[in-house]
Amino acid sequence: MCDASLQSYTSFRIGGPAEVLVEPADVDDLCRVVAQARAEKIPIFVVGGTNLLVRDGGIRGMVISLGKFKGIRQEPDHVLYAEGGVGMPTLIGYAVRRSLAGLEWGAGIPGTVAGCVVMNAGTRLGEMKDSVKAVRMIDPRGRVVDISAADIPFSYRRAHLPRGIVAGVWLQLRPGDHEQIEKTVKEYLQYRKDTQPLTLPSAGCVFKNPPQDSAGRLVEAAGLKGARIGDAQVSEKHANFMVNVGHARAEDVLALIKNVRAAVKKKSGVTLELELKVVGQA
Repeated sequence: MCDASLQSYTSFRIGGPAEVLVEPADVDDLCRVVAQARAEKIPIFVVGGTNLLVRDGGIRGMVISLGKFKGIRQEPDHVLYAEGGVGMPTLIGYAVRRSLAGLEWGAGIPGTVAGCVVMNAGTRLGEMKDSVKAVRMIDPRGRVVDISAADIPFSYRRAHLPRGIVAGVWLQLRPGDHEQIEKTVKEYLQYRKDTQPLTLPSAGCVFKNPPQDSAGRLVEAAGLKGARIGDAQVSEKHANFMVNVGHARAEDVLALIKNVRAAVKKKSGVTLELELKVVGQA
């Protein structure tokens, strides 16, 4: 598709058009697309999931969506393989039904498996690196490369992966008591519903937590809970979330980020670092 809106491909529901949008059917199709783009020197960007803001001018080149990568399978020794486009709620539900523990920390995260690997998504209960056994990637030449978790340096909200596209991931889980796993997931999901604006479009946490502190606490201390520019608003429920309360534009979010960072710097002396990834043309 040409000039396709990217609003429906991000959890923020914000973003300009893709010059070309491609949705490969499977890994072989993805390999062909990547190889063709390389041969024609077309830049590639993979879209989808949370923690992403696409600027209003959109993205030039080829944008790839893994929306058709929805497969999950169970392998021996309590391992699940999930394709990159599988949503975390779907994956967690699959694990719960099979009494497999290890993903409870992700209850309420709306992102995809690929996105959660790339950013090493996490909560106070755990993070993606705790379960990753190996990652299947498509390299820039369009070849399938499987990488062991032992060869991937993980850090706070980042997996230091080689260039390429995460097509799937093997997750090492463990057998557990079905009722207890389900109870933990429900309790943590309720906690997130009570403390985070899960009913409004957002990109998750906007800022990384500074060492020994909370970005949300700093924003709230600066008096910016509920601050708004256009239809972009600092959540009244959790100050490290910005929400789209209507038809927000990326320029509204970026202006609000600028104001928040300046106010926090003035109030506390801390320079907040973005967890949100900003891409595309202004």
